[in-house]
Amino acid sequence: MSDAAAEVEAWSGKDRGDENFPVGSVLISARMRPHIHALYAFARNGDDIADSPVLAAADKVARLDAMEDVLLGRRESGSPSALRLRASLAETGVVPDHAVQLLVAFRRDATKLRYASWDELLDYCRYSAMPVGRHVLDLHGEDRATWVASDALCAALQVLNHLQDGSKDLAGLDRCYLPDDLLARHGARVEDLRAPAATPGLRAVFDALLDQCDALNRTARDLPRRPRNRRLRLETAVIVGLSHRLAARLRRGDPVATRVKLTRTDVLASLLGALRFVP
Repeated sequence: MSDAAAEVEAWSGKDRGDENFPVGSVLISARMRPHIHALYAFARNGDDIADSPVLAAADKVARLDAMEDVLLGRRESGSPSALRLRASLAETGVVPDHAVQLLVAFRRDATKLRYASWDELLDYCRYSAMPVGRHVLDLHGEDRATWVASDALCAALQVLNHLQDGSKDLAGLDRCYLPDDLLARHGARVEDLRAPAATPGLRAVFDALLDQCDALNRTARDLPRRPRNRRLRLETAVIVGLSHRLAARLRRGDPVATRVKLTRTDVLASLLGALRFVP
């Protein structure tokens, strides 16, 4: 793909307000917000390419490769979000590794439709979610000891999103993140996601994955105590609270019958709970 080629991005219309968690909200300092938003725009555009229902897998990969080329300075046009993030990295000194790792996950989404086990799914999260938290922590100059709790939080949020959108992913992309071994263990099938409501076997798979998310959330609970930056402590505390609340809602709700999502009450309660990290 040459520099003269058309832009590779095809924005879906989703933005930061469509996420389960705040992305560079007003809790973050005004100086840092544009850099977090630059990472989000890059990730959003890459994800939209990978999730396109009309692009062929090879075209998706070629477009993601072009985003990486622009990000790393190998070409100067074709991906405005990569160009914007490249400028952010130059200004802040944050390494491009985290953004490059996101592209690994998006390429995987373009070509991989099933996951064999929890370990395989967690490896996907290593590229699709964990780099976001690491990038934000590096942006704030935080110690990399914070990565353990951040990785757990990001992985939990990713799996919770898979549970929310499982039926939609299967219907639109024939993609399923529910591990094959868990489905087999509980007598469930991928096709059960097309039913009007969760079967008992599928419900057992959801609960098993929520058990894993609960364990991740327990590790993530330590994150808001770790950052030196007070405003980042607040932001991470809100996100940790939302992750716990979304997991609880998915325990009670049926994501096959309807999209289980957070409410304004969840957001307010998480914000109030975060205030103890103000000092």
